[in-house]
Amino acid sequence: MRKIIVSEFMSLDGVMENPAWTFPFASPEQDAFKFKELQEAGALLLGRVTYEGFAQAWPNMLAETGEYGQWMNDYPKHVVSTTLENPEWNNSSVIQGDLAEEIAKLKDQPGRDLLVFGSATLVQSLLKLNLVDEYRLMTYPVVVGTGKRLFEEGLPNTSLKLAGSETFSSGTIVLTYVPA
Repeated sequence: MRKIIVSEFMSLDGVMENPAWTFPFASPEQDAFKFKELQEAGALLLGRVTYEGFAQAWPNMLAETGEYGQWMNDYPKHVVSTTLENPEWNNSSVIQGDLAEEIAKLKDQPGRDLLVFGSATLVQSLLKLNLVDEYRLMTYPVVVGTGKRLFEEGLPNTSLKLAGSETFSSGTIVLTYVPA
């Protein structure tokens, strides 16, 4: 069974929206981590807003991003949306209907894990349905102050177990959690 892995850029105060604030902390270690993470995944699971941003950007970044960009463009992409009808980005399909049922079908398919980038609303829905198997929180040493947070008010009380951590020279820390 495939896992749902949520991988997020997050500030110390929990903001994940518009992560341009991550750029000053870029490092070869971060690049290597993200490269390995994508290499080990089998597909992307995205919310509509993140999907639309990625679909606009990634096809135009192949020259700068090489193999990583090729993977982003070629991997199967499953988009959870009630409004998107005809996804145009290569290898994209739309998930509509009962989210728990549709995610269960995806998890039961053969292949490597499903990786979620961004997609705050989707992640919050997955959390409410207890469908996240692993969280990889790339936490940056910055307080942003305002913006959408990954763990919004009103989410269920969820206990997590630290499964790993990695610190980069930039001060960025990746905290990996699994359900307790």
